[in-house]
Amino acid sequence: VPGAGAALRPCSSRVAQDGINQPLIDRIIRVDHAGEYGANRIYAGQMAVLGRSSVGPVIQQMWNQEKNHLKKFNELMVAYRVRPTVLLPFWNVAGFVLGAGSALLGKKGAMACTVAVEESISEHYNNQIRTLIEEDPEKYKELLQVIKQFRDEEQEHHDIGLEHDAEATPAYSVLKTAIQLGCKAAIFLSERI
Repeated sequence: VPGAGAALRPCSSRVAQDGINQPLIDRIIRVDHAGEYGANRIYAGQMAVLGRSSVGPVIQQMWNQEKNHLKKFNELMVAYRVRPTVLLPFWNVAGFVLGAGSALLGKKGAMACTVAVEESISEHYNNQIRTLIEEDPEKYKELLQVIKQFRDEEQEHHDIGLEHDAEATPAYSVLKTAIQLGCKAAIFLSERI
């Protein structure tokens, strides 16, 4: 028997770390994981309120994509050995409350929340793409592909929100601004803590 008696070495899903800017990658993966986690909680909150309404299947479709995003960032956290933000328990509650609260305003309120969040996330992903391209597009090719794909899907969610009358929500601009300020704060904190 070939290799009899040889110790088996478990396979590792760890990414080769040669020459990567680990602090940058830690920050990017940590904050993106937190954002996708928060997005999942927002859609869970919206589904809790509007899941059986006419807009339920639309929210579910967007949520399913967010679940895939979170799964991928869970994998990247292991591969790059990045710790999650310590704020996940807070984002768990805050995300659900934001989702359910916006859904309590009705379909338009839920879609206004989607537009505000997804616009913030698309802008955030664009900033990360620029940073990684400036750093070394070949070295970060896989991560760039993931972020570009997710950015495009977040933009689709934004557009779906607009198609479903998000802008017709009472006090839309105030609601959108408040949610986007919250997103900026969440991004800032999750990158660092």
